[in-house]
Amino acid sequence: MTPTPATRIRSALLALGLALSTGSAATAQTGPFAPGWELQSDDAVLRFQSIKNGDKVESSGFATINGAIDDTGLVTLRVLLDSVDTKIDLRNVRMRFLFFETFQFPEAKIELRLTHEMVADLAQTRRKRLTLPYTLELHGVSRDSEAEVIVTLIDADHVSITSSAPIPVLAKDFGLSGGIEKLQEAAGVEIVPLGTVSFDFGFARVSGTQAPQPLAAARTPAAAALEQAGDFDAEACLGRFEILSRSGNIHFGTASARLDDRSRPLLDNVVDIVRRCPGMVIEVAGHTDSDGSDANNTTLSQRRAGSVADYLIRNGIEPGRIVTVGYGESRPIVANDTPHNKSRNRRIEFAVRDG
Repeated sequence: MTPTPATRIRSALLALGLALSTGSAATAQTGPFAPGWELQSDDAVLRFQSIKNGDKVESSGFATINGAIDDTGLVTLRVLLDSVDTKIDLRNVRMRFLFFETFQFPEAKIELRLTHEMVADLAQTRRKRLTLPYTLELHGVSRDSEAEVIVTLIDADHVSITSSAPIPVLAKDFGLSGGIEKLQEAAGVEIVPLGTVSFDFGFARVSGTQAPQPLAAARTPAAAALEQAGDFDAEACLGRFEILSRSGNIHFGTASARLDDRSRPLLDNVVDIVRRCPGMVIEVAGHTDSDGSDANNTTLSQRRAGSVADYLIRNGIEPGRIVTVGYGESRPIVANDTPHNKSRNRRIEFAVRDG
């Protein structure tokens, strides 16, 4: 008699359970996670929830997540932060440039470990609730914590790992407080500096004996941003230049117009956006704090705007599309009464010139 699909599945699960619980020769040699498992990226769900203006809850996600479980049980997940998906184009851009600063920190990485003992009875229980330690690398900061997850054995070759409750993440723990401040000013909202994260990940066993390939670092950020291909329309261009002006990530030496190397990642994104706004003349405006004389500040701001324009031109932007101006200390965005406020007033802004 030909075995039914249900019988084959039960037999596979029984074999898996025996291997995991008894430590067969094959398992002793390769372990229960061999040859490895790969994340089913198309169905992976990772969402974060934020609260604005006291009681408005927004839920967003990411479109590009890669992951694997290696033959030792190490679970590694890489989240391409440029793929942040809020369902609104300019909100995505604000999250990328003002909050995550993806031009400098393109991905988040999560690692956790499963052990033989954790999954030994999974073939019988089919579903287990586990508290697992994990490491989250985000915005240049690495922190250890733990989360309660549910591991479900779907069949002998498919397993899911899901969060059993939202996981709290404090902005200050990952150096994101400044990003919260920028988002609040850009969107005109108040944001609770605590978000929660939930996830649902499915993994499939790698076929054959070939282990999954090591996960590469994130691709070039702009290559995976959730935005239209090709040129932007006028609204998208105007919104992007306004957001770039708030980034605060163009740096110079003290009293100098020499661009710091830290400025290059953001400026490369500026180049890409200017290219995709053809026919527009872009104003590059320099601003300073109030330290020093008005005349010196005006000159310095002009020179700094010129350095940014030179960078854009060296990277392929037509000189006729760039206009520079130095406003010196005449247009502060906050009072020059603290070092932090002064740093905010020292800035480069981008705008589209009329005509």
